[in-house]
Amino acid sequence: MQKDAFEKITSFLLGASWAFLLFGTFVVFQIFISFGLFVAFFLSILFVILFLIFILMIDAFAVHREKLSETKKHTKLLNDIHSKLN
Repeated sequence: MQKDAFEKITSFLLGASWAFLLFGTFVVFQIFISFGLFVAFFLSILFVILFLIFILMIDAFAVHREKLSETKKHTKLLNDIHSKLN
């Protein structure tokens, strides 16, 4: 099955976001460990939460796009049924 440009971009952004989440969490923890374990852990968790929200937004874009395409298919099918009945 061929993917359109939107699906390729969202797949790339999702993969890059997960990679940045993992690497960024490690970097944030390493930077703030000098301020204490609690501060480093808290800021790392905050970083994870923010990036999970970002990932969920990207995934929501993909889901809404898929929903739109399915709605268009259903509308076309209903229009075809309606035209055959009239």
